[in-house]
Amino acid sequence: MPSSPNFTLTLLRTPKQPPNFATFIVPLNLNKLDLRDYLWNAYGVPVRGVRSFIQQQKLRQDKPNAKRAAPRRWFRPRAIKKMMVEMDDPFVWPDEPTDFTAWEKETKDALDEDQKKKQDQAAPDYREKPSHERKSIAEQAKDILAGKDVWSTEATKPTWEDDGEEVEVEKDVKI
Repeated sequence: MPSSPNFTLTLLRTPKQPPNFATFIVPLNLNKLDLRDYLWNAYGVPVRGVRSFIQQQKLRQDKPNAKRAAPRRWFRPRAIKKMMVEMDDPFVWPDEPTDFTAWEKETKDALDEDQKKKQDQAAPDYREKPSHERKSIAEQAKDILAGKDVWSTEATKPTWEDDGEEVEVEKDVKI
């Protein structure tokens, strides 16, 4: 019984390439012959040629998920190896789904937005950035200066109820 492969291949959606080309992200130790053999034995896909290249990642400061922050330590993430396969028969991608209810996309988007908001609040310069209320006040001021809105102080004036004639309250007070 043949054993299953112990590596992962990722097929990339590349709309600008011709349909008889497919691009994969592969492990760094996989070679062209391995990929050609895998596609033939697993899927029965005849391969004309394979092109491979290694894409280096940008330098970054501090390793991600480090226990202690080290801001001046430079780190280069692991390189990505891509292989482009030329096939005899064209491969046509299926249409992208439009209805994501089966994957609960709305819930995931709300979770991502909430996590981003919490990350922004944890940032060291959070208090220096203008708040949402301050932005709305600035927009109101622009509207007043542009003449779109009128300044009114009616909301700040105290409103008194008129009960009729005036009555002396403290006429029997002895000092």
